[in-house]
Amino acid sequence: MKKMATGNQAAALAVKESNVEVVAAYPITPQTEVVETIASLVETGKMSASYIRVESEHSALAACIGASASGARAFTATSSHGLLYMHEMIHWAAGARLPIVMANINRAIGPAWNIWADHSDSLSQRDTGWMQFYAATVQEVYDTILMSYRLAEKVCLPAMVCLDGFILSHAIQPLDVTPSGDFIPPISLPHALDTKNPMSYGNLTGPNDYFKFRRMIHDAMKRADKECREVEREFAERFGRKYGPVMEYRTDDADTIIVGMGTMAREAEVAVDLLRKEGLKVGSMRVRQFRPFPRLGLEGKKVVVLDRDCSYGAGGILAQEIRFHHDVPVYNIIAGIGGQDVRYEVIAELVRKAKPEGEFWLGVD
Repeated sequence: MKKMATGNQAAALAVKESNVEVVAAYPITPQTEVVETIASLVETGKMSASYIRVESEHSALAACIGASASGARAFTATSSHGLLYMHEMIHWAAGARLPIVMANINRAIGPAWNIWADHSDSLSQRDTGWMQFYAATVQEVYDTILMSYRLAEKVCLPAMVCLDGFILSHAIQPLDVTPSGDFIPPISLPHALDTKNPMSYGNLTGPNDYFKFRRMIHDAMKRADKECREVEREFAERFGRKYGPVMEYRTDDADTIIVGMGTMAREAEVAVDLLRKEGLKVGSMRVRQFRPFPRLGLEGKKVVVLDRDCSYGAGGILAQEIRFHHDVPVYNIIAGIGGQDVRYEVIAELVRKAKPEGEFWLGVD
């Protein structure tokens, strides 16, 4: 079924088609429309789920943890300080190996107070054991949530689907709503609570064993990379839409590669077309899958990384990841923080002036 929808509405519709059983909801700008849409679907009988109205974001994820531990499929959504308020429970969900899916509508962190797009909120959670995906279109939001449930329940890790606040969350684009059918099978959590077979859960663990559980999460995250390719392959066969950990654009003969995430990376594709008309061999890579981080094949290329975030004193977080995984010099452009407008003409000009290596803050230097 074709329709027009916002990124937030697409997230809600994907939750419905994923046969989610428990939704815990607390509003925060610019996420609120996600849980409002789900509330309407539940109230009108179009979605069969328990909808829990909690008193905080911390409680929202705690409720999802309880639901998931009992073997139910669970979902919540948040943004910015809401995600930060969940931080304790973010760790708990991953440590308990619960396949919760959460939509995070990326928003800047205060102070100074700002409600516009910024990746610092989700990237501050990069080491918690959650898989992270960054969408750039309304359709991709919908599809990624469907695939995330399939993947999360395969590897028993939670998944965070991220979309840029207002730029995508409130943008209206065409959406193909495709019922998942048996693409997402009924959930079967191997360690779900069972009153007929009681056991300890998340109990005190001594030094001789604790590290083993952390290693299991590490191994599961690495396995998720392989499993994700299989999920994407099956999704393409079923629905005709193809995805990968990295979406490449005109990279075959490129000697300069622009790397980014989210909507700014889509804008970079228009910049690539402009630069190609000038005779410059430029391509772009949009990183969809941030955790587990993929190999990009950047060796021998001039690499320009767009970061809508900053690890203070160390620079852009995406640039850090690329430097760690690839032995290449990186020119890091930090731009778009707090919703700063970054149009394709600006990206093209930054690429024209890019040095082989270094850091540049748009609007500052």
